[in-house]
Amino acid sequence: MIFYDSPNPAPNPRRVRIFAAEKAIVLDTREVSIVRREQKSPEYIAINPRGQTPSLQLDDGTVITESVAICRYLEARQPDPPLFGTSPLEIAQIEMWSRRVEMILMASVGAVWVNTHAFTAALPGRNAEWGEANRPRVEAAFRLFDESLAGRGFLATDGFTMADILLLTTVDFAAFVGCGAPADCAALTAWHQRVSARPSAAA
Repeated sequence: MIFYDSPNPAPNPRRVRIFAAEKAIVLDTREVSIVRREQKSPEYIAINPRGQTPSLQLDDGTVITESVAICRYLEARQPDPPLFGTSPLEIAQIEMWSRRVEMILMASVGAVWVNTHAFTAALPGRNAEWGEANRPRVEAAFRLFDESLAGRGFLATDGFTMADILLLTTVDFAAFVGCGAPADCAALTAWHQRVSARPSAAA
C-alpha cells in the first residue's frame, strides 16, 4: 500500500496518520505538497481525480480516497484496537459524534478557511462575507462540544475513538485558520490537552 499524505496543517491526512499510529500500522508514504499544489499535478490527478489528499493506493492499484473511508479500510484489516466501536451502541455513538464534528464544526471551519484565509486567496468564487458569517457558527459548535465533554474523558464512548481523532484534527485546524476554541470552554480544553498528549497526536 502507498499512502499519499500532506503535512500539517492539512487536517484530513492527519486523521489517517493518527489512526494508523494508534494501531501501530506503518504506511509506505508519499508526501504531496499542497503549498506547491502537487495535488493538482497530472501525476497525482491520475491517482485521485479530485486532486485532494489523502489517498491510499492498494497493492492491486485500487485507490481509496476520503480520510474516514481509508480509516475504515485499515480498521477492517486490523481491528485491534477498535476505533470505530465493537458493540451496536458504540458503533452508533461514534458515528453520531463523527458526523456532528464534520457537519456542525468542520463545515463551518472550512467555510472560514476557504473564504477568508490568506492561503486560499487565489481560489475562484471566494465570498468573504460568507466566510465571516461562519465564525459565530464555529464558536457555537465549540460550545456544543464543550457542553458534551463536561464530565467525560472522551467524546463518544469511554475510550479514544475515531470521533476523538476527527475532533482533535478539526480543533487544531480551526486554530490555524484563526477561529480557535473560546478560552472559557474548559471541558473542551481539558479534553484537548488529554488527547494531544497521546503519542499518536504527534503524527
